[in-house]
Amino acid sequence: MGGLMMIKEFWGFLRERKKWWLTPIIAILLLLGALIFFTSSSAVAPFIYTLF
Repeated sequence: MGGLMMIKEFWGFLRERKKWWLTPIIAILLLLGALIFFTSSSAVAPFIYTLF
């Protein structure tokens, strides 16, 4: 429940302050985090980590 509230507050902040340039940065950080999280325990992990 707390995460949903934080997302709503962040969305309100972006709309109110016109900080739309933050949206792609947050999206890329979330995608990279998900990539690392989901590949950390798989056989593909050594190949993914060589990209970084």
